[in-house]
Amino acid sequence: MNIDSDAVKTYLLGLQESIVAGLEAVDGMPFDVDRWSRPAGDGFGLGGGGIGRVIESGRVFERGGVNFSHVSGNRLPPSATAARPELAGRDFEAMGVSLVLHPHNPFCPTVHMNVRFLIARAAGAADAWWFGGGMDLTPYYGFEKDAARFHGACKEALEPFGADYYPRFKQACDEYFFLKHRNEPRGIGGVFFDDFNAPGFADSFALTRAVGDAFLPAYAEIIARRKAIEFGERERDWQCYRRGRYVEFNLVFDRGTHFGLQSGGRTESILMSLPPVVKWRYNWQPETGSAEARLLTDYLIARDWV
Repeated sequence: MNIDSDAVKTYLLGLQESIVAGLEAVDGMPFDVDRWSRPAGDGFGLGGGGIGRVIESGRVFERGGVNFSHVSGNRLPPSATAARPELAGRDFEAMGVSLVLHPHNPFCPTVHMNVRFLIARAAGAADAWWFGGGMDLTPYYGFEKDAARFHGACKEALEPFGADYYPRFKQACDEYFFLKHRNEPRGIGGVFFDDFNAPGFADSFALTRAVGDAFLPAYAEIIARRKAIEFGERERDWQCYRRGRYVEFNLVFDRGTHFGLQSGGRTESILMSLPPVVKWRYNWQPETGSAEARLLTDYLIARDWV
């Protein structure tokens, strides 16, 4: 089987560029460029580098980042071997594009997307490799049209590879992006896959590309519909309160965050996903029947959106 990691890297760099160009058109402000590198060091021996593309205090996005990284190390961290303990101790090479966008307007949803590729190597053994990724939407106010557009894009991207992929990956997303300590979904989901290699390299890579390419048209359309809606302090307060849930998930549960921190990755890039302004409030619930309460009762539940 021919594993072409150079082709994966070329695609990921192109994906980063195309998404940033599209988001700059949406926002009207440029993303800063932050190129970084590091030599292999102690611990996991992590070396490599990446390109951070970050916007703060834009016209639409309060904070956003579209990051590419390509790193290698001499020992897979625990977050990468929890489901595959037989790979513990292997050298690894990992690359991916990861993005999180936090808009100013509370009627615009936060979004996350990433696509990634990992190879684990050991002397005398065949290379282990897999793709992972997905995208998920975290609204603060629910709109059925937006949910259907986002999930429809996910379904359309996956259907050419088999009818079972979208329902499988949707369920995996619902199960993964779930705050167990609150018994609450993070958002309305999307699709999520990991340790994916069963169809072989060519088809696995093609599916991953389809997911990555589906993101921008769907999200840009949603933002265009919502970015001009007027809002006040009430809506802003609710947005900041719900952002607290986003922070809790990323710091407590997210495997990507854990992989980066456990392997000695670049902290600024790893924690780029956190919103710049956030609130917590003790033992509080929104008023019954309010638009804020309907997010919890009508949207943050398991639903078929398409």
